[in-house]
Amino acid sequence: MGLAVGGSRKGAADEAARVGFWRSGCYPPPTHCRHFSNHNIYIAQLMPRILLVKTSSLGDVVHNFPVVSDIVAAIPGVEIDWVVEERFAALPALHPGVARTIPVAVRRWRARLYRPATWREMNVFRSELRRPRYDAVVDSQGLFKSAIVARVARGRRYGLGWRASREPLFPFYDRTFDVPRALHAVERNRSIASQALGYTHAAVVDYGVAALAGGLGWLPPKAYAVLVHATSARAKLWPEESWIALGRTLAEQGIRSVFPWGSERERARSEKLSAAVPDSVVPPRLTLAEATSLLAGARCAVGVDTGLTHLAGALGVPTVGIYVSTDPAATGLYGCARAANVGTPTAHPGVDAVMRELDRLCA
Repeated sequence: MGLAVGGSRKGAADEAARVGFWRSGCYPPPTHCRHFSNHNIYIAQLMPRILLVKTSSLGDVVHNFPVVSDIVAAIPGVEIDWVVEERFAALPALHPGVARTIPVAVRRWRARLYRPATWREMNVFRSELRRPRYDAVVDSQGLFKSAIVARVARGRRYGLGWRASREPLFPFYDRTFDVPRALHAVERNRSIASQALGYTHAAVVDYGVAALAGGLGWLPPKAYAVLVHATSARAKLWPEESWIALGRTLAEQGIRSVFPWGSERERARSEKLSAAVPDSVVPPRLTLAEATSLLAGARCAVGVDTGLTHLAGALGVPTVGIYVSTDPAATGLYGCARAANVGTPTAHPGVDAVMRELDRLCA
């Protein structure tokens, strides 16, 4: 931890007291430690400030929500900031424990490094990131781009060790932790944060997020299911005939299917599926905030291993995740109130298996 007042004995004492009370959860400080002339200033300086670095992708960002819940439960009065890619900036605000979202644009900047405007944006970001001093900077992303962000921030930096990350990042951090790769992504995130900040997290996973439904004028009133058929990884796709059969089964139960999309190729696939499913809808291009509202109002959701599916589960929507090429033990729907995974890379699920889980979750 850095000194509250650089280099002085009084600064060292203040910092030691502040960190000690943070670790112990002792608020307010005992009377004999109230040596500041203004007690309110002292209390404000005791409030720990944490920076989380988890920039992308959508699913990875969702998997970091339980970290916020854990920290808020473990450290009274904590203030949490979160650095995230600009296209996912709407997500951290879903959690009431996040005080400030700091957007970063690594992908866009990397493609436009030759433009002066890019360097101006990067300087603004650097200034914004370095404005506060953090008690801890926790990088659970474990990539070169996130390690650079963590290094720019002011505060003691924590990250994944050599055996836990995909890249040799230990020089960027003040301390590293080797988190077993076999753990689910959610538990890996929770483990590094709890080790860095010195608490033991609860066994129960709490995503802690909520969103308002509605505000979608293109969607006629009726119970609906969001069918997240699209993903950038073609190996994760479920067959079109299976989506059609699922949509028709839902239609027989009075549930409209909604087929969201994010690219022109995905829109063409949505329209093809919708044409074969009675009373289904292909939405317009949705912002992330609009997609979140769509999921929040759904009767249920079914999706392949992609970000919107994980977001649906985190929001508490009855959700079935379909796995055909990735291992649900590592990246499946996890710790959600009403969610189930079906399929494995060696045993692709059928429509009947999906409907059984939906019936159970919606009962």
